[in-house]
Amino acid sequence: MSRLRIKKLSIILLIVILLVIGTIVAVFIGYHRVAGAPEMLLSSIQDGADLSLGKIRQTSTRDGRKEWSLEAGSADYIEDEKKAVLKKIFITYFLKDNREVYLEADQGILHTATNDIEFSGNVVIKNENYRLETESLNYEQSRRLIFSNDPVHISGADAEVTANSLKYDLNSNRIVLNGNVITAISRNFKPLDGTDKR
Repeated sequence: MSRLRIKKLSIILLIVILLVIGTIVAVFIGYHRVAGAPEMLLSSIQDGADLSLGKIRQTSTRDGRKEWSLEAGSADYIEDEKKAVLKKIFITYFLKDNREVYLEADQGILHTATNDIEFSGNVVIKNENYRLETESLNYEQSRRLIFSNDPVHISGADAEVTANSLKYDLNSNRIVLNGNVITAISRNFKPLDGTDKR
């Protein structure tokens, strides 16, 4: 394979990864807003009290526009541990360009003292073009770091990337994929702008 072709494939891979990371960032920034909603509810509960809710649905709107909607099979707030645990989560983020981003997971834990977030169990983040799957995905607020120490699989119509772990630093805008990084790009791959970079 020629150096020019390798370079072009590397650029295509970078485009795919950046699009997926853009989706992840949208989800985590949106989830940070979602996290504020339970805290407003929790502020009315007496100190030291725990709270359990059955199936919940919540939608946030701002200036007449939907920002996100959340569905969860259950929600538990544990005061002593300063955490809210959501089970069977499905979140939709409504972006300003009328696109939607979806996050689903078996469980989500918001650490209310730090605003750190942990998603675990069949974690999927997807938009109309790409899908990221892993068993866990975390956000660490103090370092503004999104990471997974579990294998990740990123897929689209014409490209796939797998790796043993993922780390995305929001401060430096730097992504690191580690361990058995494998990329497959279809000959038919075209970037979202419709131009052929091959």
